[in-house]
Amino acid sequence: LSFWIALPLSGIIAGLIGIIGGAPSLRIKGMYLAMATIAIHFVVIWLILHLEITGSFKGLFPPPPSLVGFEFDTDERMYYIIMTVMVIMTYAARNLARTKVGRAFVAIRDNDLAGEVMGVNLYYYKLLAFFLACFYAGIAGSLWAHLITVVNSEQFTLMHALEYIGMLIIGGMGSIPGVFFGVLFIRILNEVVMFTSPVLAKTFPWLGTSPAAALGLIAFGLAVMIFLIFEPRGLAHRWEIFKASYRLYPFAY
Repeated sequence: LSFWIALPLSGIIAGLIGIIGGAPSLRIKGMYLAMATIAIHFVVIWLILHLEITGSFKGLFPPPPSLVGFEFDTDERMYYIIMTVMVIMTYAARNLARTKVGRAFVAIRDNDLAGEVMGVNLYYYKLLAFFLACFYAGIAGSLWAHLITVVNSEQFTLMHALEYIGMLIIGGMGSIPGVFFGVLFIRILNEVVMFTSPVLAKTFPWLGTSPAAALGLIAFGLAVMIFLIFEPRGLAHRWEIFKASYRLYPFAY
């Protein structure tokens, strides 16, 4: 299947799966909703392992994208496709907040009962939120699959899902800049851990010869806890405060 067909199709199929998985979860919220979506994760993994169309245990090997005979078969070439799609998707998400759908999402987020009183169809817009979130995840997954040209269920662990949630918490939920801040923070944190782990292993032998994995989990957990306690609105909120102070300088107080 051509990459240019597989890319939007991946988003649509992921969105439909999101609707199917999200429909039974509409009457719950908070931690119970999080647990329900985690349960869906394990169901999807089981289906991937037992269906031939998903590659079963062998996985899938998507070919690199090509356009009029030019193949995007290196990381450098794929970079331009990924950046282009990222800009388009970011622009679409940013403008979504200005539409009727975006205002309905905000109303449900702030107070779903009040939103329902104002005429917002909770069932419809919650399902639409599931569809859009999974659509974006499907697009990202398709780009990633064609970048590494091999996909199997072992690459989609629960830790990955938790890491993405941590990125949102650190960056700032409900904020588009917060997504980028969260990803950047976690990537820098991982690089710092990888850089310092050999030094720590020599200084503290009881950590073992390769403590990077354990230290990475500890650093990630501590970062999420610190942000939840001291800055639950994430780095995006700090950024907004900085911008407001800069505009009001020298009278910012």
